[in-house]
Amino acid sequence: MKITSAEFMKGVVGTDEIFEDGTPQIAFIGRSNVGKSSVINSLTKQKDLARTSSFPGRTQEINIFLINRSFYLVDLPGYGFAQGSHELRGRLLKLIDWYLLRSGYIQKKIVFIIDAYVGPTEIDLEVFQRLIGQGKNIIVVANKIDKLKQSEYKKQLKKIQDVFKDRKVIPYSSFKKIGIKELTNEILA
Repeated sequence: MKITSAEFMKGVVGTDEIFEDGTPQIAFIGRSNVGKSSVINSLTKQKDLARTSSFPGRTQEINIFLINRSFYLVDLPGYGFAQGSHELRGRLLKLIDWYLLRSGYIQKKIVFIIDAYVGPTEIDLEVFQRLIGQGKNIIVVANKIDKLKQSEYKKQLKKIQDVFKDRKVIPYSSFKKIGIKELTNEILA
């Protein structure tokens, strides 16, 4: 199967009827500046569907895209560092926490994106454990593998895989078009 259509529906900052219309939801989450927007754009083959920025914290609401007219791709704000006030960072964390853990909305899957070059950070592991604690169906994506030197690649991916144990980790690069088919298959399965 393929992703054949993608359209931006709306950005929301709380309860919304779109979450309650029965359409399956697949959420994308990761630290600020981990490349969520680039992953979304490469999956949908639309360069500007999700806004990309070199500034952490650009996404400040939950952006919803209708994919193949059959499910929602839910792009959450990044957690961790966000450019802006302490108040803004707190508000974004509350929004993420609300949607994933307290809203009652069911995500079919969660695409959990980490930076392959940096590896999972303390906040990544904290968020991951909270999702696991809630029994979420998580797909782990190690993004930006193009930033790894050939000599580091296997060693770094093994370190990442060891952290996430029995979970499959998908190596990914929007830039080099690596992992797109594998992640698409996981999402559409």
